[in-house]
Amino acid sequence: MPVTAVVPDAARPAPPAAGRAAPGRLVAVFAAAVLAVLVLSAVHLAQGTADVGALDVLRALVGQDAGSTVAVLVSSRLPRLLAGLLVGVALGVAGAILQSVARNPLASPDTLAVNAGSYVTVVAAAALGLTVPFYLQGGLAFLGGLAAAALVLALARGGADGPTRLVLAGSAIMLALHSLTMVLLVLFEQETTGLFAWGSGSIVQSGTRTVTLAAPVVAVGVAAALALTRRLDLLGLGDDAAQVLGIHVRRTRVASVLVAVLLAAIAVTVAGPIGFVGLAAPVIARLVGRRVPGLGRHALLLPFAALVGVVVVLGADVLLRAVLPGRAAVIVPTGVVTTVLGAGILVWMARRLRDAGPGSRGARGALGRPRTRARVVVVLVLLVVALVAALVAGLLLGDRIVLLGDVSNWARDVAGRQVSFVLDQRVPRVLAAVLAGAALALAGTIVQAVCRNPLAEPSLLGVTSGAGLGAVVMILLVPGVGIWPMSAAAGACALGVFALVYLLSARGGLASERLLLVGIGAQAGTTALITLVTLVVAPWDVNLALTWLSGSTYGRSLEQLLPVALALLVVVPLAATHRRELDVLALDEDTPRVLGLAVDRSRLVLLGAAALTTAAAVCAVGVIAFVGLVAPHAARALVGARHSRVLPVAMLLGAVLVSVADTLGRVVIAPAQIPAGLGTALLGAPYFVYLLWRSRGRAAG
Repeated sequence: MPVTAVVPDAARPAPPAAGRAAPGRLVAVFAAAVLAVLVLSAVHLAQGTADVGALDVLRALVGQDAGSTVAVLVSSRLPRLLAGLLVGVALGVAGAILQSVARNPLASPDTLAVNAGSYVTVVAAAALGLTVPFYLQGGLAFLGGLAAAALVLALARGGADGPTRLVLAGSAIMLALHSLTMVLLVLFEQETTGLFAWGSGSIVQSGTRTVTLAAPVVAVGVAAALALTRRLDLLGLGDDAAQVLGIHVRRTRVASVLVAVLLAAIAVTVAGPIGFVGLAAPVIARLVGRRVPGLGRHALLLPFAALVGVVVVLGADVLLRAVLPGRAAVIVPTGVVTTVLGAGILVWMARRLRDAGPGSRGARGALGRPRTRARVVVVLVLLVVALVAALVAGLLLGDRIVLLGDVSNWARDVAGRQVSFVLDQRVPRVLAAVLAGAALALAGTIVQAVCRNPLAEPSLLGVTSGAGLGAVVMILLVPGVGIWPMSAAAGACALGVFALVYLLSARGGLASERLLLVGIGAQAGTTALITLVTLVVAPWDVNLALTWLSGSTYGRSLEQLLPVALALLVVVPLAATHRRELDVLALDEDTPRVLGLAVDRSRLVLLGAAALTTAAAVCAVGVIAFVGLVAPHAARALVGARHSRVLPVAMLLGAVLVSVADTLGRVVIAPAQIPAGLGTALLGAPYFVYLLWRSRGRAAG
């Protein structure tokens, strides 16, 4: 794991301001924030699908012509406004607390997986058909968010290992929980109707009951947060200084995290996981606080972050309803806009990071000892046997079991009608899983070497979600589109997102930490755009997009495998040719330059090849996570660091992993199916957590 990158002063959570407070400037800043909230609230009340404008609202407020206008306000617009106010306050305060506790500007309910943990518990309750009262649902969301946050903070040593590791750990846990959520949404489609859009965060409400129940909890959470302000101020001076001043550091951290998770969980219970408000609001508040003496103290910072949170939520909702026509503005969740905004802030902050320098630990840091040639041969033989076994199992098992003799007869075109029907469908699926698994493992190996980070993968560079965006757009806009136009769209979007990430990361030299953080921001933004396109174009066919985004081999044909097969034919020789460059790039930043390697050109070529391979795999099986992370790391653990050995072993491991996940998904709950991508995520996530746990503290070393 690389050494912690340095966070710019403009974004780093700061100890309490040393200078004197400027009352006039403080009053002006708060007055401006309150005015922004009032203006946005007024505009917000005037928007909607009903023919009720600003003048109608004004007349209703002064008691004139109140009939239908009051009905619209009370039943729809006012509850939506109150939900926005409540959620903005809760997430703004929660994010500010988490950033102070972790002393990390990237800490938030999103990056600590609090929202994901809360969301999965709500979906699980719905999937089980449980009708639970509001406070019990909030309690379940609180427990889920608390467990996720505790795990992320433990993996990142409370944020001590730096912003990159914190975001990586949070992204991994968030991805695993998201995969579990997607399993529930796909398997329990009827029971979880509407939760896909709600999962992006929507403040649409039917009545004020939910907001009324949530308001006391938020009030208690905010009051508890304000009671902790002095301790948070002293905690910003450092653990040793805080202890000298009589602060129990551990108790303060635990209490602060509990309050933050409570606020985030109640926000999720009201409106779903609205993305990145808890990141954007505190960052904006702290940036303003740098210019206004006294605002850095938590007694003022927390209320100001709450106001900024409200501005972010209401501003996003106003923008959404101003841009989209009537009905679409109701269907599309507010969280789509806030996620795009938060992703932009994450990218901006990542661009201000400086590289960790030559001392960073690259992918080689966790590669283990060199392996003998005999061991490599044994590993290759065993993996080939495992792949053959996986292929055979994939052909024989499913909702109907066939025999090897049936497969032989099918190959000779003398099988019966039923056997031919089954194998005609099953063979392309098995081949798709094998080819896509090999392609994703190859791409992951390249990305980890170039980024010098054993915890990187194509999805963390935005490539996977970019390819998914292109594919989903073509599927929804052009029903029945052929594989080649879809492949072209997926490839173009994947390469476009990769080019954007690469260019944004190249400021002052391409730092691996910056590349990963920019990529994670791009991934969040493109995922939000996928949700937007799906809900605007085909809100009635969400399950189609869900299946695609979950990674599935269902309904594949041999023609659809051509893009990934061609990509492998091109990229495998390229990677083999550059295997020594991959070895050198994985070491550090200086060695390749000393050896005369054109680092920037090599990175561009290799990462471009990884993006192309990933796009082709997405065309074959949809979006599949964790294969590009688990397979390369396991390969290095088995055969050592040299990429002449890692590349074939990783590809075999990736092929076996996706093939086994696909077969299990077809067998475990037959005739229903679990998409292969969800299976790989559920299998790969525990391994990734193990890697993060084992490497704790290395970032600082």
